[in-house]
Amino acid sequence: MPLVAQLDALQGYALLAAAALLAGAVNSFAGGGTILTFPVLGMILPDLPGRLVTANATSTIGLWPGAATAAWAYRGERGDVPAWARWLILPSVLGAIVGTALLVVLPPEWFDALVPWLILTAALLFAGQPHLTALAVREKSRRSPAPPHALPARIATACGLQFLVSVYGGYFGAGIGILMLAVLGMLGLGDIHRLNGVKNVLGMVVNGVAAGMFALGSLAGWHAVSWPHAAVMAVASIAGSLGASHLARRLPARIVRRCVALIGFALAAYYFLR
Repeated sequence: MPLVAQLDALQGYALLAAAALLAGAVNSFAGGGTILTFPVLGMILPDLPGRLVTANATSTIGLWPGAATAAWAYRGERGDVPAWARWLILPSVLGAIVGTALLVVLPPEWFDALVPWLILTAALLFAGQPHLTALAVREKSRRSPAPPHALPARIATACGLQFLVSVYGGYFGAGIGILMLAVLGMLGLGDIHRLNGVKNVLGMVVNGVAAGMFALGSLAGWHAVSWPHAAVMAVASIAGSLGASHLARRLPARIVRRCVALIGFALAAYYFLR
């Protein structure tokens, strides 16, 4: 490989590592890190048919170790979460299977056409997350405690919403953490730290199912995964998740949130113009 090409490849890996580090940090306390890693992969991967599908699959696999790390780091916040919240795991698994299957079986051109809209949606969700959370808190404060017979209906509604979020997560993934925080907040599961504790487990499940299916799809030849890039992302996302999990209660998140949202809007504009 010529020296110039080697330097370009090293620069690509360095840029991806930085994006994955920040993505792991962002995912641990809010969500939306895929907004950072997916476009970087889209730029540095070879310009071949299905490149964006490969970028999405590689991003999902590379960020999953960071999601698992965040779930472990927030284990102390889940001590008194209601037992019924475990029901949300099943729709998370099923939704992720459906969303990942859609990405694998549908023509890559469809995903390419949807990418600008998906990134724009993720950026809007990321920018609006504080307002969604505040709305959920106000809704909870206005509501009187639910009678015992209303609990099954709440569980069914929560499972239905989580299934839809997980379908989106399996198909693209950027912003599912924000959606889950909004849903969990409206269910009255507690403060933001407890919500993050539950959200990180559900995100680990959704991304784990999607990552497993993408890995199997790659082995079966249905699509490609760039494993060297996924390995670099895995290490960086773990470091980002560990760092952010310890600092999330001490540092203001609004500056990071605004920067990531602006990046998302700029990337959506770029893909629209393309």
